[in-house]
Parts: sequence; C-alpha cells; structure tokens
Amino acid sequence: MQSLNLQYNPRIDQLRWLAATIVFLFHFQLEYRGLGGPGIQTQWAALITEGHTGVGLFFTLSGFLFMQIALHQKAIVYRDFLRNRVLRILPLFLTIFLVATSIGRDTFQPQDLLYVFATNLGHAPTSGTPVTGAAWTISLEFLFYMVFPFLARFAMERGPRYLVNLLVLMVFFKLAAYTVNENSTLMLFCTFVGRFDQFLVGMLAAMLIQAHRTRLQALAPLLLLLAGALVVCDTAAMHRIAPFGATPRHQLWIWWSLVESSGWALFIVAWVSFLPRLPGLVDRVLCHGGKISFSFYLLHMGLLHLLAQRVGLVRPTGNGWLDAAIMIAVAYALTWGLATLSYNTIEEPFLRMRRRYGAEKTARLEPVSQ
Repeated sequence: MQSLNLQYNPRIDQLRWLAATIVFLFHFQLEYRGLGGPGIQTQWAALITEGHTGVGLFFTLSGFLFMQIALHQKAIVYRDFLRNRVLRILPLFLTIFLVATSIGRDTFQPQDLLYVFATNLGHAPTSGTPVTGAAWTISLEFLFYMVFPFLARFAMERGPRYLVNLLVLMVFFKLAAYTVNENSTLMLFCTFVGRFDQFLVGMLAAMLIQAHRTRLQALAPLLLLLAGALVVCDTAAMHRIAPFGATPRHQLWIWWSLVESSGWALFIVAWVSFLPRLPGLVDRVLCHGGKISFSFYLLHMGLLHLLAQRVGLVRPTGNGWLDAAIMIAVAYALTWGLATLSYNTIEEPFLRMRRRYGAEKTARLEPVSQ
C-alpha cells in the first residue's frame, strides 16, 4: 500500500522486491545443498551464496525512504509516526512470534515474551527454528524507527555532517566491541552495533539525492552499472575472505556493514534517479513484489523448509542445475502466492488504519527553523 506521506515511487517497491528475492535465493541454496543438491562454487555468484546481503539492502533502503519522507514533510509527528510503524509491522510480526512460541511450547518460559522486543538477541523463540528465523531483523528495524524522528530533525538542522559523525562513532563502537566479543561475527551481523550504520548510510543517500537530483539523473545509467559491479565485487570479496558462518572470526566483519551499505546506497541512488521506465508488465509485477515483500520475507523460510522436508530433492530432468532452476521457480511462485494471501489478509486491513504524520500537523519534533 502506498505511503500517505510521500508521492509513490515504484522504484522503492522494486528495490524491496530485489532485497526479498536475494534473501529468498540465499535460503533456497542453503536448503538445496542440505538436501544433497550441487552447491555454487564460484565467488562471483556470492550475491546468492552471501545473499544475507539482502538484509543490508533492506536496512539501507529503510533509512533512505524515511529520510526522503522527512525531507519532504519537514517535520514528523512522533506519536503518529510510531503508530504507523506499529500498524505496518506488528500484525504479521506478532503472528510469526506466536507461531514461534507455539512451536517451542515445551521449553517456553514466561520471560520469553520479552523477546518480542529483541528477536535479534539471545535465544529468542523465533530463532529456534528456520520456520520463523527471519524475524530477527524486525525488532532491530523497529529500534531504528524509534530514534529516526530525532535523527531526521538533527540531520536537517545540522546537515549531513551530523550523520557522518554518528558513523564515526559507530566505527569506534565496532572496534571496541570486537576486542571483547569472541562471537563477534554474529554481534556484527544482527545487533545495533553491527547494523545501525546501514540505516544512517541510507539517510545520507536520501540527503545526497535532494542536494544533487538533476546531476544524479544525468549520471544514473553509469552509476547503476558502477553500483551493480560494486555490490557483486563486495559480496565476492566477502565470500572469498570471510564468508558468513566461517570460523574463526575475521576483522573484515568490522567494516563489512559499512562497505555493504555503501554499495547498496549507491545502487539505491542510481535506481531511484534512473528515468527510463520498465516495460509495463514487468513494472507492475515487481511493484507487487515490493508490496508483498514483508510477508514474502517473513514467510519464505517456513515454506522452503516445508518443501525441503515434505518434497525433498526433485530431479525431473537429471540435470542438477536445470532441476535447481525448476525447484526455484516452483518455490518462488508458491512463496509469492502465500505472501500475497498474507498481505491481503493480515497486513492490508491494518495498513488502511494509518494516517499522515507530516508537517501539516503540529509536531513536538519540528525543526527549530519552523
């Protein structure tokens, strides 16, 4: 559903679709290899084998989109902003959380309910099974939402340098935390210390577009090629040097989130600035994929795991790669249909309850200049 606070831009939905699809392919190849299917060996396919980078795109895109809204509205009503975020996230997220607590009923403790605020930490019920495992990002994302109106106000008052200063502080926190955390890869992958800089980079990208829109539109085709190459090379380097899940920990992870989000921020800027439209059918399909991307993201692991357990490895042609392509197409289509059902049933009714939270209201977080 389109935002009430900013003119609809189909490019944003297309980027949401891309992020969800990358994460889907990442988890598909993990399930496929677990069934005995052939793995991908080349580092140049690391956009799939290190497809967790789609989460980095999500975080960067969130900072970008909300900063665009703030720059457009000039002020944000904090209460209404959070109300909209709760309506956007809580219905489906709470459904997934309740499924997770139901699965883990035999080991459930009353204090586990507090994990609804911190699914990215400790032994959250959602992390106990691949069916609900994707939910770790949601409470972290909501933390960013809680501080965003303040960040937007200060960035509009003081300029991009304010966000750069925060990025410098985050680098310090990463370096310091790395020295005392023996499981630093997970810390840098799924906590505030590891991911907040990606949200900030997205905000900076939005301010960059506002300041240089015309020039960026002229350079967009070249920037798009450069950004695509950068993202591919970034993930290839990670796969070669410090792939996710490898031991021992590697210092590359201190810098990875910043490198990753910089590549995605350039891609976002280039794609949003790119003027030529996609063919009508392609545009509509990808925009629908963006619309249902939240359901797609939260439900895809459960469906993939169900297929792996109940259907297993299918070899209709005997050619490993062709069989994998067929399995991907079937699993993707089923996930698409399930996500559409979830969006229409769980998400969309609550989305209709949202309201504007911009400058037309009197806001406690108005910039000083207003």
